[in-house]
Amino acid sequence: MEPEVLFDEADGIGTITLNRPRTLNALTMNMIAEMRTRFTAWMADDAIKAVVIKGAGDRAFCAGGDVRAVRQSIVEYDGDANPELAQEFFYEEYILNHQIHTSAKPYIALIDRVCMGGGVGLSVHGSFRVATERTRVGMPETTIGLFPDVGGAWFLSRLPGETGTYLALTGVPVTVGDCEQLGISTHVVSSDKIEEIEAALHAADLSGDAHAAVKAVLDGHVIDGGEAPTVAARAEIDHCFAPDSMEEIVARLEASDSEFAAHALETLASKSPTSLKVTLEQIRRGGRATTFAETMTMEYRMSQHFARANDFPEGVRALLVDKDHKPDWKPARLEDVSEAAVAGYFEPVPWRELTFD
Repeated sequence: MEPEVLFDEADGIGTITLNRPRTLNALTMNMIAEMRTRFTAWMADDAIKAVVIKGAGDRAFCAGGDVRAVRQSIVEYDGDANPELAQEFFYEEYILNHQIHTSAKPYIALIDRVCMGGGVGLSVHGSFRVATERTRVGMPETTIGLFPDVGGAWFLSRLPGETGTYLALTGVPVTVGDCEQLGISTHVVSSDKIEEIEAALHAADLSGDAHAAVKAVLDGHVIDGGEAPTVAARAEIDHCFAPDSMEEIVARLEASDSEFAAHALETLASKSPTSLKVTLEQIRRGGRATTFAETMTMEYRMSQHFARANDFPEGVRALLVDKDHKPDWKPARLEDVSEAAVAGYFEPVPWRELTFD
């Protein structure tokens, strides 16, 4: 059996290859643990000047985390805390996200094709996010009764206007043009130039200002990202998604007769009402946060509360296990999700806190 993640060191560059192409490079606990260990070593190794991450195969960079395994551990567990996998998976993943965000060395994510959920956490926090004409980026967690984690509170709340709120709640994936104009990517390149870019990075002199050297290579390959439909809808997004309550957001969408509003309403109607309300609060709190670490501690608490609630395991069942697309959300209506219930998702959990040294 091939390793789930590959590591290579050459010419001062440490390369991570997510190696589960048949599952769209979905992240397992083993992959996260191995990346954490290797990334920690590379940050302390003066011989490694930069880190590159990419996905194997021609279908995806990374489609997210292996939430089916996490769900299985939850439904089989009957303890007072959370099962070990539900605790460790999010804990280790969020620490890795924080390592990427705080890396002093250039971190280059080659985001070709699908990049969802956990894949966003492995890319968007790095210094260089390289998209191609085939890139699609999304945070679809409200579809499975979860929330846009892996640092979503930080980066989504800092996108222009209310675009991050819109993307967080609806889970709509964005095109490469949107990635470019919203700042999700730092560079757009042609997919058929990826190998050439990698070769140029290995040939570059990284002994001085490595960030400048990497930027020079990437700047030499940029192309136009093209149309940006989310950015084009910015005025309506900013108006409809500005309120701090889901009920008001829905009301503003209902008051519009646009095709955009109709599609947004249809999309929101399929999501977990609890996820929607908690996610909106998450984005608002994330926007007020002063450090990335603060938002990751918050998101770890949220992950643990969701693991003990109905909608996350039920959402994964409906979408990924039984695939009947008929989740039994509890509560089933936005108006039945109380403010007190939402606040409970942000409370500390007794068994663990996510902290950073």
